[in-house]
Formats: sequence, C-alpha cells, structure tokens
Amino acid sequence: MRKSRFTDEQIIAVLHEWDAGAKMVDLVRRHGVTEQTLYRWKKKYGGMQATEAKRLKALEEENRQLKRLVADQALNLQVVKDLLGKKVVTPEQRRTAVIRDRHFNRGGSTIGRAYRAIADLARAP
Repeated sequence: MRKSRFTDEQIIAVLHEWDAGAKMVDLVRRHGVTEQTLYRWKKKYGGMQATEAKRLKALEEENRQLKRLVADQALNLQVVKDLLGKKVVTPEQRRTAVIRDRHFNRGGSTIGRAYRAIADLARAP
C-alpha cells in the first residue's frame, strides 16, 4: 500500500481547519490534495483527535499481523490435514510386507516390522 505524504496529525489538522470554516477550494490548493481526498479523510478521520488516530493506526497494524498469523495457521492446518488424510501405506502393501516378514523371519510379525519392510522396499532402487 502506498504511504501517505501526510501524517495522521496533519490530516486531522486539515480537517479541523475545514470544520472551523475554511473553504474547501483554499484547503485543496494550500495542501495540494484533491476534493476527493478531503472527503476520504473526513470519512476515515472525521471527528477524531490525534491520539485517537494513532490508536486507530496501531489497531489496524495489530489486525494486519493477526490476519497474517491466522492465514499462516490455516495453511499449516491444511497441510497437516492433507498429509494425515492420505494413507501412506495401502492395505495391499501392508499384507505383502507381513507375508514377506513371516517368510524371512519364520516367526510372529508385527505391524511395526511390516512398516519397516515397506520403508526398506521404498528405499530400494
């Protein structure tokens, strides 16, 4: 977003001049802004004091940071859901690994051994 040439205090001072009875044409010429800019400032800062404007700026900045934080968290959550939603090992791969483990070890087989066997198969070129 483009940075304004005017600080909040300067904008409020211009609006106070306008409220005190200064003509819009004079304000536009003196400060080098358009009528539309004055109306936009009045909509945003109308009736505020300088301290309120500073507080508004601080709240807007905090809101921006919180929105970014929420967006990051939502993205992280979506990545985790995508990873957990997919089965890494299909039932057929698990059965094959258990059978292979039973064949080679001639003993009881566990799911842990099956997963290790599948991992070994995945690593093999």
